[in-house]
Amino acid sequence: MNPIAEFSLLSILALWLLLPVGLFLLAGLTGWLKNPLKVNHCWRLAGWALLASMAVSVVMGILLLIQPYTGGDSNRLATLGGRFGLYPDGIAVWMATMVAFIGWVILRFADNYLSQDPGRDRFLPWFLVTVASVLVLVFTNHLLILAGAWIGVSLALHHLLTLYQDRPQARMAAVQKFIVSRVGDALVVSGVVALYLHYGTFYLPDMVQNEGARAGGSTALTVASVVLALAAVLKCAQIPFHGWLIRVMEAPTPVSALLHAGVINLGGFLWLRLFPVFDGFTAGHMILLVIGGMTAVVAVLTMITQYSVKHALAWSTCAQMGFMLFEIGMGAYTLALLHLLAHSLYKAHSFLASGRTVAVSAATRFPESPSANRLSWAGLTGLLAAAILVQFPWIVENNPVFGALLVLAVSAAAMGIPAGATKAVKLKLAGLAVLLVPLYSLLHFLIGPAVPEQEGFAIPGIALGTGATLVTLLAVCSLMIAFGARFPATRALGVHFRQGLYLELPFDRLTCFLAAEALKVPAMFRRVPHHPFRLEERS
Repeated sequence: MNPIAEFSLLSILALWLLLPVGLFLLAGLTGWLKNPLKVNHCWRLAGWALLASMAVSVVMGILLLIQPYTGGDSNRLATLGGRFGLYPDGIAVWMATMVAFIGWVILRFADNYLSQDPGRDRFLPWFLVTVASVLVLVFTNHLLILAGAWIGVSLALHHLLTLYQDRPQARMAAVQKFIVSRVGDALVVSGVVALYLHYGTFYLPDMVQNEGARAGGSTALTVASVVLALAAVLKCAQIPFHGWLIRVMEAPTPVSALLHAGVINLGGFLWLRLFPVFDGFTAGHMILLVIGGMTAVVAVLTMITQYSVKHALAWSTCAQMGFMLFEIGMGAYTLALLHLLAHSLYKAHSFLASGRTVAVSAATRFPESPSANRLSWAGLTGLLAAAILVQFPWIVENNPVFGALLVLAVSAAAMGIPAGATKAVKLKLAGLAVLLVPLYSLLHFLIGPAVPEQEGFAIPGIALGTGATLVTLLAVCSLMIAFGARFPATRALGVHFRQGLYLELPFDRLTCFLAAEALKVPAMFRRVPHHPFRLEERS
């Protein structure tokens, strides 16, 4: 390689690494400074650092795209990145770009939102530590560093969740998250050790390239898949460890946005990063499929029965994380990455614009119950979507379960067509619903090259049957709840789902037993006025 070109690549890779390191240093400086003017300078520097990180990630993506067409070693970026402990692949670029962008947006929002808040000085350093830890997590090539960054994210986030220590529900959410995270940390470390025992190295590229060891299989590899699956389940707030996610609304809006958009999805990223080290379908895949699928079904049905917009958003996150883990369990890694990125951007916007979300929700809430007319439009669009997928099954990777999910999504979008709309408007809205199929195909085409191919991955019949059963259950229960108000026999179903089937109660009681002292509001906080509730927080 040309020495100048090599030096340029090394400089870009070094900058990619140094920017998160700079965020750590800036966090320490911010916590040490007492002068408000200098702290304000740190806020501006943090914004520029996140913008620079996003720009460098985009440059890395461009370099990855043109690398195959420049001649020479097609893996030279990965080779050079290894000198800095980096793993510059498509997944790392997409994730780093998304995290830096969302971090920058949340930082700008928080600068104004917390302008007169007594917790402002504590927010910035822990926010920067959280974002920097996520960035290190997504592009490191060493599993011990990955595990350390994983632990660092949860510890820093704990300080953000306790920003308002006089709110009992916020303390409950923080304590539950702390318990779940410590168990998850132990599981991740155990998984890393199990992978080391099988491969004899902590370096991820060496594991991926060692096809012989991967094909052989071992007890250590099976154990790694199980404990890493359980770690992902805990990180993604899957049932029955989901109660803290609903209560996290008591934290400031920027913290909620960061959690829902950039942290809770790390369980999915963990598997997107590590799935190449496993040989096909594992016990961990089955755990993700079953728990993720069941959580998605319960959370979706609970979400559509909620009156509170913010609670509906929280249950939506729980459901979307369940779907993402379900997709990983079925081997649809490209779909899972697309789901992760889209959900992060959507949730960041939803929380940061939550005041507008309340107004829009009130303006667009249809007073009429589901009618035969709306049901017919949903059925028609669903049939059109199914016809497209029958002709082009590659859109859903020839997987009938994902095809059924996409058809359900199109039908659900069509169910939102207002009964009072004109026929022309209904046709346009139905057409937009059907366009979800080619839109998904386009996004799949754009994201697909970032995900490593895994040859020989075969989904066993029991996994396909379980997936089909869960999708059918979701469709049937959704219809029962939608039309349940008309039938006394099914009306009670919506009441119980509105409470999440009470599945969080056992963990709530365990938390109260294990951490009774931590849940008490210290006397020093009882008389300290906290940041007043804003309009969007009352919703």
